Amino acid sequence: MRVPAGWGSYTPDVATTDEHLPPAAAEPTVQERIEELRRRRSAARYPGGKDAAKKQHDRGKLTAVERLEILMDHGSFVETDPFALHRAHEFGMEKRRPPGDGVVTGYGTIDGRRVFVASQDFTVFGGSMGEVQAQKICKVMDLAMQTGSPFIQINDSGGARIQEGAASLAGYGYIFERNVRASGVIPQISLIMGPCAGGAVYSPAITDFVVMVKETSHMFITGPDVIKTVTGEEVTFEELGGAMTHAGKSGVAAFVAEDDEDALRRARYLLSFLPSNNLEDPPAYASTDDPDRTDDGLTGLVPDSPKEPYDMHEVIRRVVDDGEFLEVFPFWAMNVVTGFARLDGRSVGVVANQPKVLAGTLDIDASEKASRFVRFCDAFNIPILTFVDVPGFLPGTTQEFNGIIRHGAKLLYAYAEATVPRMTVITRKAYGGAYVVMNSKHLRADASFAWPTAEIAVMGAEGAVNIVFRREIERTADPARKSSQLVE
Repeated sequence: MRVPAGWGSYTPDVATTDEHLPPAAAEPTVQERIEELRRRRSAARYPGGKDAAKKQHDRGKLTAVERLEILMDHGSFVETDPFALHRAHEFGMEKRRPPGDGVVTGYGTIDGRRVFVASQDFTVFGGSMGEVQAQKICKVMDLAMQTGSPFIQINDSGGARIQEGAASLAGYGYIFERNVRASGVIPQISLIMGPCAGGAVYSPAITDFVVMVKETSHMFITGPDVIKTVTGEEVTFEELGGAMTHAGKSGVAAFVAEDDEDALRRARYLLSFLPSNNLEDPPAYASTDDPDRTDDGLTGLVPDSPKEPYDMHEVIRRVVDDGEFLEVFPFWAMNVVTGFARLDGRSVGVVANQPKVLAGTLDIDASEKASRFVRFCDAFNIPILTFVDVPGFLPGTTQEFNGIIRHGAKLLYAYAEATVPRMTVITRKAYGGAYVVMNSKHLRADASFAWPTAEIAVMGAEGAVNIVFRREIERTADPARKSSQLVE
């Protein structure tokens, strides 16, 4: 052997002659390789062990794989990276490397339409976020955006994996960034089916819809123990971050489910109203409801008295196909109603004032709820149908000090910039600035209809009389009677 100058002499560390080599191990046969793959796949179904899966069931929760079996069309799910292992070596982590690293990712179909999913596995390290888990989730999110497919994430995690330090936090950052880029491009749905705490809550918050499960799912930035230490407040997990708390108070949860199966069915149903991406139209179905039908029940639904409440849900159900209405945020800001329905088999987004709650006035929460819904419909080519019965914006110092001007402007902006078909039906009162904000024709609504009971004015008769005829009323002997006559 010729040695290049400067390398010195070459002496092999071990003998290289054939007689000194150990006998070569027999190559596994094809059948043995197949059996090994089957063994790994079987182990990957219960990566945390069957005992851990039983504990999950005892909590009233399904495993990550079981959830996907219900969510996806039967036999359609294809798992990605099922044998991925974490790379951590600190704190004894190298001794336990379950396949999948605490999340099941992949793709399949829902009602025949392709969807990408990530389902965290609480039986593996409490579903905690690690470097490899984040990489798996990011991969399916990228594929969802590249193929124009919805993305559904199922959260069931104790938070960041402490043993992996900053790498786990970086994983959240990579996911958040993709949530933002996917916003308005593909539908994103989050199902909270266990704990979701700390920084982990911000990924669901960015997605379009959050589904929570009663009693088994919780979301919060800081837990009850930290709150007690810092502020002295005592609060339970359910009071702080339970499903009904976020559905009725914070406005985080769009839907509340009774159990895991109910949550998964709701996600499937929600997708039936949505397109796969922002370049497609929502799916259309053959309607069994004659679009030319009449409904005599609508005639007496709106009371003659402008002060008498009625339920706008009844109006919506009588107008849309087969009375089918999927309400979004049914427990939050209930003075405005938002949701999905169909007209002649095609998806529409519905926004309506609710006279039964706060007389249908617009406040901060209602403005935010409606504006976000309008923007979603506009992003995904869903026409908007608006029912109006609004006496104005809710008065009061609390509303003014907390920014009703700023939040009300969001709804005005959302309607004005929307380019999807927009139709307005004024059922009764449409007063003041709230009339303009609620998709009036002055904001380029494509069609405006007035119920026989409709009133459009700067304000109600009582308020108008007290301003226009104030001096005349003051000069009369019986101001109350005079005011009543002028109101009539």
